Order: sequence, then C-alpha cells, then structure tokens
Amino acid sequence: MDIRYVTLPDAGRHGGVVVVVDVLRAFTVAATALAAGARAIHCVATVDEARAMRDADPQVLAMGEHHHGRRVPGFDFGNSPTELAGADLDGRVLVHRTSAGTQGLVRAAGRADTLFAASFACATATAQAVRALRPGDLTFVATGVDHRDGDEDLACADYIAALVLAGEPIDPEPFVARVATSDAARSFLTGNPDFPRTDVTAAMRVDSVGFAMRAEVHDDHPVLTAHHPGTAA
Repeated sequence: MDIRYVTLPDAGRHGGVVVVVDVLRAFTVAATALAAGARAIHCVATVDEARAMRDADPQVLAMGEHHHGRRVPGFDFGNSPTELAGADLDGRVLVHRTSAGTQGLVRAAGRADTLFAASFACATATAQAVRALRPGDLTFVATGVDHRDGDEDLACADYIAALVLAGEPIDPEPFVARVATSDAARSFLTGNPDFPRTDVTAAMRVDSVGFAMRAEVHDDHPVLTAHHPGTAA
C-alpha cells in the first residue's frame, strides 16, 4: 500500500482512497452532528453556497465558520462540537462550510475514488473502513497545515495509518497528546467564545462515535453520512 500525506493545496491531485483530516474542528463537529441524529451533511466551499442551500430549503440547518474560525452571522451553529452538545438533529440535513476541512473535501472529491472525512472522534471506524477496501493508494489530507504546524491533523493521520497497517488496536495516547500541543490548540486558550477550551477536549476524545464518515458527491459537492464498519463500502 502506498501511503502519502498532502496538504490542502494538493487535496485534489490524488485518486484511490483519500482521507481528509480536520481535528480542530470541522470533522469533530461533523461526527458530533451525525451522532446527534443528522441524516446527512452537505460540505461546501463558500458561505454563499451554504446560505443558498438553506434558503432553498428552510429545513436545512447551516453550520460552520469563516475569517479564521469565527461563526458565520445567521448560521444556525458555529464550528464547535461544544455548541452541538445536546442538540436535537434527528433526521435533519445540514450544510457545513469551514476554512479547512470542507475545503479539503470539496477539492478531493474530484479525483478520489473513495473519500472519507476523519478526526479522532471516528478514527478506528475510519481505519476499519479503509482497511476493508484494501487500497493500493491511500492519501491523507492534513488540512490544518498552513502557517500553522497542523500537528493535530498529522497526528490523527498517523494514528489511522498505524491502525490500517496493524489491523488491530494500538495505544492512541502518543498520537492524541499532540492535539493539545499543536499550534491550532493555542486559539482555545484565549477565552474567545468562538474557541471554547472544551472543543479541544472533544477533539481529543478518541472513538466517541462508532462510524466512519463517507463522502459521496451529490449536486456537485460532497455529502457526509455515517458509514458503520461491516457495511458495504
């Protein structure tokens, strides 16, 4: 198996199985939403796309951020797993826009044969889903690597890759500890309400959900649903 790591600018250049990683916070948020009963999450690149989708269907809820992680005015939710805790999303459809995670999915969707979104929340289920595919090529997109070190995403990719190769449980602690020391985690120590400390706690909770997040392209953008281990790919 050929395993490679790329960053956001190269997200759309590889086929095979592609796992787009965003630990702080897009795909911790998405996992939280699906666990809360959301039926599907439409991932888009722009705020205008998200607003247009919600305007076209008032039953759709919008969540996400812009301008370095800040909540979009008028959206139903920000990009915070803390904010989603206890939300009743049973059967709801959401549209999600972020500056890194959803950008990676949108870019990767054009080339990937099979596409997943991942965080520590769904790491083991993602590894099981990937391993079941027996891929020749596996690409991880670490979306948080830019002017920051992105080590929270690299750590998650390292952990999932190790699980895929081992085919059995391994100790997650050396990997998950890197989240708290990453550049991105510093934003959550300032007291800014857009960046609650509890989001880091949620992002470090390994396997808080029992499903992977498979992305299928519908209406020209990727849509995330829960993919349970053992079901058809």
